[in-house]
Amino acid sequence: MDVRGDFLVIGSGIAGLRAALSLAGSGDVIVLTKADPTESSTGYAQGGIAAALGPDDSPDLHARDMVAAGDGLCDPDAVDVLVREGPKYVVELLAWGAGFDRETDGSPALAREAAHSVRRVLHARDATGREIGRLLWSRVAANPRIRVLQDTLAVELVLSGGACAGARCVSGSGGATTVTAARTLLATGGAGQVFRDTTNPSIATGDGIAMASVAGARVCDLEFIQFHPTVLSGEGAPRFLLSEALRGEGGRLVNATGEPFMTRYEPAGDLASRDLVSRAIVREIQKTGAPVYLSMAHLDHDFVRQRFPTIAQACAQAGLDLAADRIPVSPAAHYVMGGVETDLDGRTSVDALFAAGEVACTGAHGANRLASNSLLEGLVFGARAGEAMKQPVCAARLRSADVVSRPRVAAPRAASIGLPSADDVRGVMWRHCGLLRQRGGMEQAIVRLEAWDAAMRGAGASKAMDQEFRRVSSIVTVGLLIARAALRREESRGGHFRTDFPDRDDILWRRHVSDMLTRA
Repeated sequence: MDVRGDFLVIGSGIAGLRAALSLAGSGDVIVLTKADPTESSTGYAQGGIAAALGPDDSPDLHARDMVAAGDGLCDPDAVDVLVREGPKYVVELLAWGAGFDRETDGSPALAREAAHSVRRVLHARDATGREIGRLLWSRVAANPRIRVLQDTLAVELVLSGGACAGARCVSGSGGATTVTAARTLLATGGAGQVFRDTTNPSIATGDGIAMASVAGARVCDLEFIQFHPTVLSGEGAPRFLLSEALRGEGGRLVNATGEPFMTRYEPAGDLASRDLVSRAIVREIQKTGAPVYLSMAHLDHDFVRQRFPTIAQACAQAGLDLAADRIPVSPAAHYVMGGVETDLDGRTSVDALFAAGEVACTGAHGANRLASNSLLEGLVFGARAGEAMKQPVCAARLRSADVVSRPRVAAPRAASIGLPSADDVRGVMWRHCGLLRQRGGMEQAIVRLEAWDAAMRGAGASKAMDQEFRRVSSIVTVGLLIARAALRREESRGGHFRTDFPDRDDILWRRHVSDMLTRA
């Protein structure tokens, strides 16, 4: 069954839903979601959404915090758009009835998180993303111009005359569908499932990055992966995000003897940026040979349980009391700063193809995203993309960036191998392209990923309707792009750390690097 609409939105997180609401007044909108509509990274966002709404805050101050966290690589125009337009769209959510926590006078309660200089994070307890998703879905469901196709996985973009004309899809039952549209938006979220340990839901497999790159779109900054420092790591317990807001409210990282250790590594201590805290945790574990913990025990126990009910429940399921016990933590892949390269209105290098949210790379986050800016990014750039999609198609004016071919790998090419499982790929990426990287390991990863990529392409025709095959295919493609980008950048900056190039190099590497998919 083929479907046609004026606009196609692939993805059902904050960026896609906000874009769909912008588009609905101008035509028929089709939203594709490959799983339950609530299973997006938006729903997993615990901490909140940052916006300069407080009396001691301003867009300029928010911008300064972003630039500091971004480690010298934030695009200033993208930062300016995010911090200046962000408050308007957050106020819009409030007007629509978002259930953010309030002070006694009715004003939004503002929290502080790592690397923010003031309290500017709005939250709905510790389930802010879920609340925003609920609100946007309620408005989408009530709009007759928006049609949602559930359990539908986009597997390939349709090109016509060099422009995007929609997407080919597979349903959960194995049926094939082609959705055609004059404009297509990728809002597919991130790619945390490329790594063995991640905070992301199972659907975050980088589909949008994979599809766009195969279609010839430029990708950028994929070496910059944010590893969230505080993820529950108890034996036998599922990997579960312990929000930045825990440390913002006074939580401390301690070693096995109960000693706070962060100030030995970073002046900002527990509230340093995520990349710095993650590496400090790894160093402390290596130094002591023992786990690291997050402790809230010195705070009022009732406050902790009331402020963080979702996290407290998850800890309880693992046999731990968030308010009283030391909670074992370690880093896990959380967010991709890079992605499909776009301008400030979501246009990509392929005509009629747009991208917004985590799948996109505007350059706003630089080398390391500031906490609680992901929901804001999806909101602002989703709305901007929606407005731009109503306009006549024009070529994107992408920011100036080097476009390079894949780096040369000295290691011999691997022999032909069979099809990988998702766990095979995720294990290789975690070992060789994770928090700490070095040339030899990344070269090994690239050789293996290239062989798997060839095997996947060889089996593609016979597996075209297999959703698990498509899932693994996306993981392989995005993993290969990440590994090549990480090998190419011979410095350490933000979320990219190389033990063989441990210093930041502003002379050679203070630049964004775009890439095009090339295959061995």
